Amino acid sequence: MFESITDSFETIFNKLSGRGRLTEQNINDSLREVRVALLEADTNYKVVKNFIQNVTEKAVGEEVLKSVKPGQQIVKIVQTEMEHLMGPVDATIKYKDGDVTVIMLAGLQGSGKTTTAGKLANMILSKGKSPMLVAADIQRPAAIEQLQVIGKQLNVPVYTEKNSNPVKICKWAIKRAFLDNHNVVILDTAGRLHVDEELMLELEQIKSKIKPTQIFFVCDSMTGQDAVNSAREFNSQLGFDGVILTKLDGDTRGGAALSIKAVTGKPIKFVGVGEKLDKLEEFHPDRMASRILGMGDVVSLVEKAQDVIDEDEAQKLEKKIRANTLTLEDFLSQLQQVRKMGPMKDILGMIPGVGKKMKGMDVDENQMRRVEAIIRSMTLEERMNPEKIEGSRRHRISRGSGTNSQDVSQLLKQFKQMKKMFRSLSGVDPKSFPAEAMTPEAMKLPGTGKIRSKRKKVKRKKRK
Repeated sequence: MFESITDSFETIFNKLSGRGRLTEQNINDSLREVRVALLEADTNYKVVKNFIQNVTEKAVGEEVLKSVKPGQQIVKIVQTEMEHLMGPVDATIKYKDGDVTVIMLAGLQGSGKTTTAGKLANMILSKGKSPMLVAADIQRPAAIEQLQVIGKQLNVPVYTEKNSNPVKICKWAIKRAFLDNHNVVILDTAGRLHVDEELMLELEQIKSKIKPTQIFFVCDSMTGQDAVNSAREFNSQLGFDGVILTKLDGDTRGGAALSIKAVTGKPIKFVGVGEKLDKLEEFHPDRMASRILGMGDVVSLVEKAQDVIDEDEAQKLEKKIRANTLTLEDFLSQLQQVRKMGPMKDILGMIPGVGKKMKGMDVDENQMRRVEAIIRSMTLEERMNPEKIEGSRRHRISRGSGTNSQDVSQLLKQFKQMKKMFRSLSGVDPKSFPAEAMTPEAMKLPGTGKIRSKRKKVKRKKRK
């Protein structure tokens, strides 16, 4: 996400890193480029103006520490101001003790309200609550059916009514939730293609009659300043408690994320980072600023790893690595856990410094699928004892996995080399290996033959 603005910042700070000291002139030159980068990212003009003014005031006259390069000091100032711009944020949901908590979602049509309602319900479920979804959007065709499909996937009830109005639907839904012991109700309200009087009147009626515990404005981050403008209108006419930014994984600019808090005064509470129902995350300004400036996001990476990697399994893996008894069955288990963390490009992009090296490169997710298919085509005995895989077995495995014998041989060879590497690094904590060392790129698995061929050529030249 935010590739465009990240590239711009990296270019600006690389120029500044060569300066021997900070002067008012080179600070102003750099911040002029920062201003252009923010405007090109579709950031609100007034937000950019105030941001540059604050950074300038802190940078000019700043004493440069001997241990810190001038460029690094400017990066730190920009990062701190960016965190202030987007935060502070409290991503918690205020629940009512002993009563039904009502969360109302509002926003324009196409912003992703219905899907977000499902994602929010999934998040609330994980917190031990019992949510109910309410189909209060009777304007958009198939909105009710879409919510029912989502509810079925989550095993969460969906309250619907035919030939009724949104206020009555919401009112009866809350009564039904109380009787059925559901302590959270999520209202999926109607939207329009633009802010109009009819839409706002409907939402104001729901707000005044139902008195929701919290109102979240859902907006599409990819629409940039349009999202910020609609948020301003909704906040002035309806008023809301926080923002949920959707489609953040597809936003290359980042203008909405940078502007919306400063323009509305309301915090971004959650962000949608994918289509699946588990792709809703709490918003952290410090982590977002770090990613925008190309410095990765180690904290989020660790949290993702903690969610999918079982601690007991990790300890067992550590013992096997130390004893050099790692099998392809263990490797398959680790590969599946890494894939649960999300697309490999996103995971590697969270590691500081890796994002820059990956610029212009595509991580082929099919490589991991091929490796998984090859291992799954093996018998349990073959996974536990890879050395038994000879010609006929190799041919059978390649046919079963839709690959060729060379791919199978390549995997076996690289797995053997990986075990040697682990043995040589047995003094290093191996818990960090699965997320980094077990990627196709690190192991040079099927599909990376060009890298090996170049190495062979280098070796031949040395021999001559």
